[in-house]
Amino acid sequence: MQMPAKPLAPQGRVVWKSAGLHLTHKLDNGWLAVTPDFLRAYYTRPEIHPIEESCDNEHRLFERLMETPDATVTEADLAALADADTADNYRMLLAYRDHLLRHGSIEAGYLALFRPEAPRVPPVFIEQLVHLILGGLLAEETDPFVLRAAELFFRDQMATTGDGQLTLADAEVVEMYSESGGLGGLGSLLAEAGTPMREVSLDVLSEENCEAYWGRADQFNFALDFRFTQPGQDALARVIERWVAHFLHLPVRVQAMQSITDQHWSWHIGLDAEATQILNGLYEGETVDEDRIGRIAALFRMEFKDDDRILPTMRGKPAYLGVAVNPTGLIRLKPQNLLTNLPLTSGVQ
Repeated sequence: MQMPAKPLAPQGRVVWKSAGLHLTHKLDNGWLAVTPDFLRAYYTRPEIHPIEESCDNEHRLFERLMETPDATVTEADLAALADADTADNYRMLLAYRDHLLRHGSIEAGYLALFRPEAPRVPPVFIEQLVHLILGGLLAEETDPFVLRAAELFFRDQMATTGDGQLTLADAEVVEMYSESGGLGGLGSLLAEAGTPMREVSLDVLSEENCEAYWGRADQFNFALDFRFTQPGQDALARVIERWVAHFLHLPVRVQAMQSITDQHWSWHIGLDAEATQILNGLYEGETVDEDRIGRIAALFRMEFKDDDRILPTMRGKPAYLGVAVNPTGLIRLKPQNLLTNLPLTSGVQ
């Protein structure tokens, strides 16, 4: 029996327009440039963009940065702003800007954000970088399941379990639909009037409907069947492989698994805070209650194809990866863990 062909991505079309890939370009090494237009997008954020009541100094600073996005801004410039909160917002953003410029690319700047000396930035900035990087990395991807799985790297997922099911839906979309019933402003008015909203129900990505992903990618409104036997976990494994190869030039093979039975378990990485705690407990031989173990949503085995770059004690051994649902029902991946916690020899990372 011939399997149906995967739908091809529309030619010349950006998968996620919201990723901002149009604001940058690829450098010779395949990483993304920190361009003037990319920086300008941050200056137009509501926390920075001046309003009518903003002082003249704030307007002048904004116009100077829009003209020359990498312009030097002194502490005296910021002290001259009438609004102290705005000055603080500029300090944070300019420290982030200088960090990216200093490291020379989006990817290098992202990696360096997890070092002790890095500036503190809002989580949304990190999520935006991941979204942008994946937008470039997966630009030629033709499998909607891989793209939907990639959303886990930069958007929180609400997990629904029960009756043997494990379905992931975009947490922000679920919240929006629950408040408005998917009817936008009209739904909000109905909710304020006490009109019951219908139960939130999203299309689950399948072989039959996956071609529709291309037209709805920026809506993030496809749910993902994340059971072991379904394509979701395998798709996430492919994203993990691409992510590690893109940053570290390290070839790995990742495979979904149901449990860890390895007597010689030597290394694991939680891809979120909950999974890290659960795997740490199991590895240390602690008693972890069944309810908490039940929060594990996925396990993966990672094999390294280049032993020369792996710690001698880990050569020939796999690392195990875990994804878990937190107590509020969310999966919040930390893709940086895949880059900072691998058993690599000193200096490789």
